[in-house]
Amino acid sequence: MVKKTQHTFRKKWGQNFLTDTNLLRKIVKTIDPKPDDSVLEIGPGEGALTEIILPLVNHLAAIEIDPKLIEYLNNREDLRDCHFIHKDVLLQELSELPIPAPIKIIGNIPYNITSPILFWLIEQRSNWNEAYFMVQKEMADRLTGEVGTKAYGRLTVMIGAFLEVETCFSIPPDVFIPKPKVKSAIIKMEKRHDPFVLDENFNRFEKIVASAFSRRRKMLRNTLSGFGISEELKEKIDFTRRPETLTISEFSELAK
Repeated sequence: MVKKTQHTFRKKWGQNFLTDTNLLRKIVKTIDPKPDDSVLEIGPGEGALTEIILPLVNHLAAIEIDPKLIEYLNNREDLRDCHFIHKDVLLQELSELPIPAPIKIIGNIPYNITSPILFWLIEQRSNWNEAYFMVQKEMADRLTGEVGTKAYGRLTVMIGAFLEVETCFSIPPDVFIPKPKVKSAIIKMEKRHDPFVLDENFNRFEKIVASAFSRRRKMLRNTLSGFGISEELKEKIDFTRRPETLTISEFSELAK
């Protein structure tokens, strides 16, 4: 069964609403909300997922950038116990939410800002424990890419240094309104207990990874010549290799 919507979709905010009720139930089963959970939903839309999650948890907040949707959601009597926040999620501090930490984060996030949201998650990782996002299938493939494959790249390394990512299942385009041109996927993210990179090394790590993958067919000795890496480390890692052959651990060694 598919719910109909009366909302005028805003392309600038990447709005595509999931309306298939069977698929919504499958997503909820995957998220597995518990009564003691504090949940933040990013981009609730018209509340299709919100209305299922709300009775299952003690604390639920939802952040939405569209003022018309915020007005609609605040007028729904069945969602009175949800804290709706009218804001750009990238400007939200998780520590300032009206729900207690640690937080489980869920959402059908705009595909055009997936990368910034992932880095936002990394920056605030002390305030959350799990995240479940619907993303473009291609993005899910990149985040879970294996070393040496085409999907393995800068984003795989940057996110993988801090988070463990797995693809739960794929979603076809025809269950959305409006119908997108791409396939989607639900991904689960958890924080690494021991991140590969220390906070004080993050800026150098980011620059090294970006430089290495800016010319991914070039050898490291060409792309990383200006980073002052010791000859000993160059021999250990072998700078005749190309970036897609290095593990996240090896990239982290270069940033120390």
